[in-house]
Amino acid sequence: MKLALLTVLATVGAVTVNPLPQPQSIEWLNENAIVFNPCANLQLNIDNELVEKNLNRVLNSVLETKYYPQAIEKPISSYQPFPTGTVKRGNGAIDSITITIENSSIPLQLGADESYNLTIDNNAINIDSVSTWGSIQALKTLQQLVVYEKGQFFIEGSVRIEDHPNYPHRGVMLDSARNFLSVKKIKEQIDIMSLVKLNVLHWHITDTQLWPLQLESIPGMIEGAYLEREQYSKNDVEDIINYAYERGIRVIPEIDMPGHSRAGYINVNEDVLACQHSWWSNDDYSLHTAVEPPASQLDILNNETYLMVEKIYNEVSGLFQDDVFHVGADELQANCYNYSQLFVDWIKANLSRTYRDLSQYWIDHSIPIFRKIPNRRLMMWEDILTTPEAAFTIPQDVILQSWSDYLRGSNNIKKLTSKGFDVVVSLNNYLYLDCGYGGFVTNDPRYLDSPQNDEFNTGNGGSWCNPYKTWQRIYDFDFTTNLTDSEQKHILGAEAALWSEQVDNTVLTQKLWPRLAALAESVWSGNRDSNGNYRTNWLSQRIFNFREWLVALGYDALPLVPKYCLQNPHACDLYLNQTVYNDYT
Repeated sequence: MKLALLTVLATVGAVTVNPLPQPQSIEWLNENAIVFNPCANLQLNIDNELVEKNLNRVLNSVLETKYYPQAIEKPISSYQPFPTGTVKRGNGAIDSITITIENSSIPLQLGADESYNLTIDNNAINIDSVSTWGSIQALKTLQQLVVYEKGQFFIEGSVRIEDHPNYPHRGVMLDSARNFLSVKKIKEQIDIMSLVKLNVLHWHITDTQLWPLQLESIPGMIEGAYLEREQYSKNDVEDIINYAYERGIRVIPEIDMPGHSRAGYINVNEDVLACQHSWWSNDDYSLHTAVEPPASQLDILNNETYLMVEKIYNEVSGLFQDDVFHVGADELQANCYNYSQLFVDWIKANLSRTYRDLSQYWIDHSIPIFRKIPNRRLMMWEDILTTPEAAFTIPQDVILQSWSDYLRGSNNIKKLTSKGFDVVVSLNNYLYLDCGYGGFVTNDPRYLDSPQNDEFNTGNGGSWCNPYKTWQRIYDFDFTTNLTDSEQKHILGAEAALWSEQVDNTVLTQKLWPRLAALAESVWSGNRDSNGNYRTNWLSQRIFNFREWLVALGYDALPLVPKYCLQNPHACDLYLNQTVYNDYT
């Protein structure tokens, strides 16, 4: 199979390109450039179609993009243009890329080995990995090392990389249940995720406003879609899953329940719902029935609820191949159940019962349904154990996703890990990427400019999760702070979340990228150097380059700085002192 011929050049000047995420170890051995031409042989120790496909994609992208980084890392004392030096042909030649995989049968599941070694020298490009997934990650690193200048593709010098992720779960949550997201745009995010080694797409498919998923077992559920063209067929789901799989990305589905449930259900059987006709909000917040319109939750005490849940869960489970399935369990609103006659009668029958007993009833009756699928691990939002309405107990093997307000003292990460639960971190203070744009509800007096309006005067308005999360805020987040060694072992990783009340196809990419690349590095190799110092300022040039690379690839990624800051490294730093991050800690 003919793919690319690599030839050696010499002396192109200082090394300028380091990949994002930063590898665990990258050692530039010299500055003798290696020209990259389109005709080498791929040599695999075993037949591996996925690796061949990924290499072809990498090479095609390199050839089409012809990318050269604008952000060149240099000391603060020097702002001269990058000295390319004299390029001349060396006397060595590379005629192959050799990839060795120890075990290509390792499945793409939580904890799959993604480590790799990548060596480029005057004789060869060699990739060694334990699994297919490690080799795919190595190829993404190789892709970032190839630059184009003066009619030549080249790698800046011989290099040796040893690399592996710090966390097995590195992802983003996409919400297609407030505004519909097309298959094409979801695939676009998968493509970009793969460039920075994110490996989990958490797909929040359903919510109170929208049920976009076609079901054979309950065909009436799709009446909860906005439009006929805004639906996901079985083929659409399989297409997204396979597309992600080929790029080393797992897809975890979320069917949110028992809260956040209305669309679809109300079209099939209203009896399984509570408070579906109540007004969602109230001037007295204690009387509200939902956190946003429209109100509705599954009626936990109705036996028919569990018949529907079982049909839905079984069919959706058949579509997704991942061993993890997210079943929601967030933001259960107690007042909603005051509209349920079943609940009112249940409380009257035993006045010692509380809303916590109701949540426990849900756990006790839903978990046996979920357990019928073998080799399945459940994932839930932390609310099921951390809110006033929480259940008393849940199975210890449930993965909990922590999102609540860390800055104001609600350190649920420590509370949950200390109890032995595995946790995925998604704290809204750092990782909710839809925040900072104002709220979406209308007839909202919080935007009224008046001396008495504290919401307006503090700048919060209707945005409950201010501020906007910049790439620096995301990157500087140390989510294992104050955890013991044993507690840290229960951190599976982190996810950024993009809720879609104010997101659709037109802005999806801009609201994720390039900010999400900061999290990608943090969960891959960390945000500090080997001495424990923040390396945020050294990420700046790499993330600026990453944004320019995305634009070159045809993606509408948001600019982070004026181009002047790209072309004059660290000229836009707030402080001349390059160690200022260390001084603040």
